[in-house]
Amino acid sequence: MLLPMSTPSATTDSKRPDALGAMRDLPYMGVIFVVAEAAKLGFYNGHPDWCNLGQGQPEVGEMRGAPPRILSVELEPSDSAYGPLEGTNELRERIAEYVNDQYRAGHRSRYTAANVCVASGGRLALTRAMAALERGAVGYQVPDYTAYEDMFNLHLDRLDPIAIPSGPRDGFAIPAERLRAETRRHDLRAFVFSNPCNPTGVLIQGPALEEYVRVAREESLTLFSDEFYSHFIYAPGPQGIGGDTVPGDGPVSAAAYVEDVERDPVIVFDGLTKNHRYPGWRVGWALGPAAMIETMARTASSIDGGPSKLAQRAALEALEPARAEQETRALREVFNEKRNLMMRRLRELGVRFVHQNTSTFYCWGSLEALPPPLDDGMAFFRAALQERVMTVPGEFFDVNPGKRRTAPSPFRQWMRFSFGPPLDNVAMGLDRLEHMVAAARG
Repeated sequence: MLLPMSTPSATTDSKRPDALGAMRDLPYMGVIFVVAEAAKLGFYNGHPDWCNLGQGQPEVGEMRGAPPRILSVELEPSDSAYGPLEGTNELRERIAEYVNDQYRAGHRSRYTAANVCVASGGRLALTRAMAALERGAVGYQVPDYTAYEDMFNLHLDRLDPIAIPSGPRDGFAIPAERLRAETRRHDLRAFVFSNPCNPTGVLIQGPALEEYVRVAREESLTLFSDEFYSHFIYAPGPQGIGGDTVPGDGPVSAAAYVEDVERDPVIVFDGLTKNHRYPGWRVGWALGPAAMIETMARTASSIDGGPSKLAQRAALEALEPARAEQETRALREVFNEKRNLMMRRLRELGVRFVHQNTSTFYCWGSLEALPPPLDDGMAFFRAALQERVMTVPGEFFDVNPGKRRTAPSPFRQWMRFSFGPPLDNVAMGLDRLEHMVAAARG
């Protein structure tokens, strides 16, 4: 996540409480906090001497093997009018076709435009879904995407968030049998999770993901599968687990295991933000049973008023099958190279990993073996800022709606490192972290 160049002074501690009037003093969340703190030290978007290894977006420029970036779109007069809350029929049909081609080969039950709801970004699509949930218990995994906490906080009078913790012992993965047990134990109505997971890079795939969908079907559990990193997939290389990875064969989605698109309670969230490298377009979507999708679209009347028709027209080109295939295949090649570089260099620094990262563009590592004070996430973050390197402390991903859990976060010694920037910038940041750790060791 990036902020405008004008943000260095826009931090909450600079606001006088009496200047807020009726407004609340709201802190920055997760990655936004990281950027705001860096801005105090001179960072701005595009600064040539900063390394944003906390970056939550992929590199957006020209990339080896990818098609040229889309830099213009021809509009029609009608694009200046309000559009449908659920998105234009043209884009919804394109998305349904894209998903069917990727995941539904051989399935009789196919997605149509009626199964797609377009929103101005993934967070908005998820916000709509949260607003449409009935009263009841909603499960989520920990650690996970920071924005889930804020989404839950808006609905604590109606929703009861139930954390399902994961940790080093289970490789930060929740087995399907545990999801079933927790669903019955807490009478969960829904479960939200990012897959691939931000921040851990854990990927639920194959039979394990098929079992997640079966649990949803058999337990009447509405599954929110947040798949914004679904094309950033890698596979073990010749050295096996613990060695370098190779680019994966293709994307992963719960949509591949849905039996009946109108009956299975599975909603998939995706968009152009990560997988197609157009985060600034703010084009995301939800895919699921038509009745659920229609209800989500209705929430847009009070939340956002519907997505931009301009961005949707541009999205049509990005989702042309040949272009989309070339783009996503290229990103697996390029990002796998950056992934291997970062994992090797971080291990050499003493950062420890409990599983092989096979997805996203993040490395989730433990700092416990580093010299003090760098064995603490916030201390590491502050020290790295002095080297003009941004990272994200692991405790930010300890999703805790309403701050009901008061114990110290179990992720205070964990850190999320991003290889979203271009390779040369990633390498420069790793060089600086190497210097910082060496200095701490004396």
